Amino acid sequence: MMNNPYILLTPGPLSTSDTVRSVMQKDWCTWDEEYLQLVQTIRQKLVILATHQHIDYTAVLMQGSGTFTVESVIGSVIPKEKGKLLIATNGAYGTRIAKIASMLNIPVAVLQEKENESISPKDIENILLEDPDITHVAVVHCETTTGILNPVEEICHVAKNLGKVTIVDAMSSFGGIEIDVHEWQIDYLISSSNKCIQGVPGFGFVIAKREGIEACKGHARSLSLDLYDQWYTMEKFYGKWRFTSPTHTVRAFYQALLELEKEGGVHERNKRYEENQTLLVDEMKKIGFQAFIDRNRQSPIITSFLYPDDHFDFQSFYQFLKEKGFVIYPGKVSEVQTFRIGNIGEVYPEDINKLVDSIKEYSTIKGAITL
Repeated sequence: MMNNPYILLTPGPLSTSDTVRSVMQKDWCTWDEEYLQLVQTIRQKLVILATHQHIDYTAVLMQGSGTFTVESVIGSVIPKEKGKLLIATNGAYGTRIAKIASMLNIPVAVLQEKENESISPKDIENILLEDPDITHVAVVHCETTTGILNPVEEICHVAKNLGKVTIVDAMSSFGGIEIDVHEWQIDYLISSSNKCIQGVPGFGFVIAKREGIEACKGHARSLSLDLYDQWYTMEKFYGKWRFTSPTHTVRAFYQALLELEKEGGVHERNKRYEENQTLLVDEMKKIGFQAFIDRNRQSPIITSFLYPDDHFDFQSFYQFLKEKGFVIYPGKVSEVQTFRIGNIGEVYPEDINKLVDSIKEYSTIKGAITL
């Protein structure tokens, strides 16, 4: 990658293409018709990526990191006077949703699962049957605390069969794993510009039925994170954001969408991510590193690895790999020592092989891994 000192093996921000970065060289006016058309095209392309039922659905873009957009949904879709949110969590990002809801004074029920176990649809069903006050259900699709994948389609079907509104944090999966919001019965899907679509940070987005967004009117607990008002402004003023939009990020995201299409869409990108992840786990196992998540629960997005022994020095490991051209993530698991390696972005099997060669070199020089 041109002018890049290292590859980001992280779940986002991630390594982007030269062409995605290069289109940010131009400045844009937020009121200009060309820019507004760009926003509208992005919204249309997002809906097309999300479902075959294009007519009923819409997309709304929201400034800030992915968490800003999650908070805009949690704070906008649940009525102030009535509503209770069930949050199923097996990691830090599900727990963050619970914290958001608590700070917004939204009644919450929490289903807490172990970090290396997927959320059980049956457990969701049992809680919903026991507590009729629950109106909304939220779950993270790919929990990047570990890289585990939750059975969102089954969970949403259970919730919808009991008349609940479904909210899915697909931050780290949308664009890299095939999802159909209509078929999966997702009422509100949330993702971000700097994940599997391979743009840069700056905004998140929500994909939902038009009638679902319209039903949010008056529910928001925040001015800047009012999901309905943001959507209404974009609809009425043909792509206009209420407040200053991240224009360079928007343009980069449009380019990233074009490159996703050129690659062959989500199906082909998923194949590349799967190849990256499978190669990584297989090669790491040969040199003494065990994946934290079982293969049948593992996403192709990011992989958590256990420390190989009690003497493993992550900071030394991290710095060595950075000098070799790779940046990885520290662990986020609460009970065991792990580190994480992302498999997404402008990353290919040859990059994974080079990374593994560097890890082998580290183990030889430092004697850090007992083979």
